[in-house]
Amino acid sequence: MVYPERISDMQAKKTSIGGQALIEGIMMRGPEKTAMAVRNDKTKEIILEEYPTKGKDRPKICKVPFIRGIFNMIDSLSFGYKCLMRSAELSGIEEEENEKKKAKGPSVWDKLFDKLMMPVATVLAVALALGLFVYLPMQLWKWITFSAPAVAQNYYLRAAFEGVLRILLFVGYVWATSLMKDIRRTYQYHGAEHKTIFCYEKGLPLTVENVRPQTRFHPRCGTSFMVLMLIVGIIVSMFIRVDNLLLRTALKLLTFPIVVGIGYELIKWAGRRDNLLTRIISAPGKWLQHLTTREPDDSMIECAIAAMEKVIPDDGSDEW
Repeated sequence: MVYPERISDMQAKKTSIGGQALIEGIMMRGPEKTAMAVRNDKTKEIILEEYPTKGKDRPKICKVPFIRGIFNMIDSLSFGYKCLMRSAELSGIEEEENEKKKAKGPSVWDKLFDKLMMPVATVLAVALALGLFVYLPMQLWKWITFSAPAVAQNYYLRAAFEGVLRILLFVGYVWATSLMKDIRRTYQYHGAEHKTIFCYEKGLPLTVENVRPQTRFHPRCGTSFMVLMLIVGIIVSMFIRVDNLLLRTALKLLTFPIVVGIGYELIKWAGRRDNLLTRIISAPGKWLQHLTTREPDDSMIECAIAAMEKVIPDDGSDEW
């Protein structure tokens, strides 16, 4: 067995490979290939699927720093959602639900609900996100400073209040989801993903024994990215100096690509370097990963290793 403390610093490396926790599995995304490994609930076997990694054929303008972030985020969200839905099929969970419906005999209303569920859920999710994270903080500031016009015109204080409230709402949402049994299991897979990437970056063979002792808190995580965007959003909001709530909401939406672009470059930089500044940048996201990651069991680590091994390029093109 090879232990982490016996590996010299010369063998350590930084990789661009990232991943996502799925339903009973993990997706790993490399520079050339993307792979997902899902454990079937009935057979207990790991099912592997591979896809070419998207994004390489984008126009050069879409790969420019501070612009590429929004395109990468759209790709990650859309492809990640597809993998999530596919993992439900491969794990056998969706099959169980379908069998239950067949046993009952689906009604016309059930079929109509299945067709309308996704678009309606998407619209409601967007509306809820805008209401909670954009409109509500602005409205609360307006109510609180109603009798203090001098304070209301302090745009630095206003941006800080709105931003901190958004962070608290986000942390509260993450904490609430962590109480759900199924989500906690997904967070365990999230921990397995991070541990496996750390094991690879340390130059260790990808075995359960080597992955298990690794930390589950990684600086280049989607959780850290979200926290960074919220923090960057505070700074950007200081330059939005309008009082009308609808106009302020519209301007915040228009500056969203800027916030994403800056957050993306910061998270990439923090993933490549290890110094005092990058540790400060990564600290809030790592702290929140105490909620979004949990210690995995060995079967989850096996899934992460299976997906990771499929996306590691032979030419070392994933190394930074």
